[in-house]
Amino acid sequence: MQFAQIPGLEDTKTRLVQAVKNNHLAHALLFHGPEGSASLTMPLALATYLYCENPTETDSCGTCSNCQRMARLVLPDFNFVFPRVALTKEEQKKADQINAQLLANFREFASKTPYANIHDFIQLNKFEKKKLNISVAAAREVIQSLSLSSFEGSYKIMMIWAVEHLNTEASNALLKILEEPQPGTFFMLITSQPDQLLTTILSRTQKINIRSFTDQEIQDYLIASQGCSEEVARQVAMIADGNIRTAVRMVDQVEDKQVIWIRDWFRLCMTRKFAALFQRADEFSKSNLDYQMSLLQTGLNVVREILLQNANAEKLLRTQGEDRDFIQKISASVIDADSAALLYEKFNTAIYHLNRNGNAKLIFTDLSLQVLLLMYRNVKAA
Repeated sequence: MQFAQIPGLEDTKTRLVQAVKNNHLAHALLFHGPEGSASLTMPLALATYLYCENPTETDSCGTCSNCQRMARLVLPDFNFVFPRVALTKEEQKKADQINAQLLANFREFASKTPYANIHDFIQLNKFEKKKLNISVAAAREVIQSLSLSSFEGSYKIMMIWAVEHLNTEASNALLKILEEPQPGTFFMLITSQPDQLLTTILSRTQKINIRSFTDQEIQDYLIASQGCSEEVARQVAMIADGNIRTAVRMVDQVEDKQVIWIRDWFRLCMTRKFAALFQRADEFSKSNLDYQMSLLQTGLNVVREILLQNANAEKLLRTQGEDRDFIQKISASVIDADSAALLYEKFNTAIYHLNRNGNAKLIFTDLSLQVLLLMYRNVKAA
């Protein structure tokens, strides 16, 4: 991974490169950002820059032996830890084989899908319905690994992905080495939930906040890496709301049809077509989770546009054409600013429950009835 492969975020890239050049890079860095951000790609690019044999003023060369090995995540002084599940007694007999496969899976996951989230990792390793954690045994392995000399006389880097899964005992075991590591050792901790970390861990790290991507950054990324047309990339970027993972997963879908689907659903709620709404809930439940999440995210973005329209902030609207007309009409007739704020909360609640394996049909039916009731009250009051 190189800095050039990450869209935008030039300020963060420059700050990290300058810290390396000036020998001011902290020995323990905490990269935190929302899902679908560069919270994993940025430390990977930084590690590649540190190991590069011929770095430029702004990036790694991408062609030397170290850069090539970092692209495959097989450089021996670059180590990583990630959440796992406890092995059963039967699995412990094949622990070496299982751990080797998990390591290979993580290398593929981090190099090929670096904007993916913990749920993607769970599905890849078939960890469903099992508790993930980074155990004290893993923490002790970290300490032992970092106590050894560098294989190639360079930096030793320990990357801990999804560090929020460190259990309390493991966190405490790492405190001393985090505060006083061996010379030439760097910790790169990665999380989307920094509020779940112990304060003792937070206090020993320098925080690197990774913001969400802008619409333009996602649009440029989709055109360059996914071969999207400008129109499709624009539509997807608007719906993805700063999340490259969401954007990439939506590319193969017909994005503008999702907006039409949401518009038609709103109209069914407004006209109280109960039979059609129940049919739509059934249709929703039969689609896969990614499509369900992207539909609700589309609905959430429509509500956001309604909020902006009601606030007379039309310059901030992302929608155009027929979508803009729909936003203006529904804002003027049935959804005022207070109602839009309430809907925003309802959509986020539905996304929360869906993301935690709730019953999709019940979630969508409940959301439909709440939208219907809110619209009915507004029309009746008018």
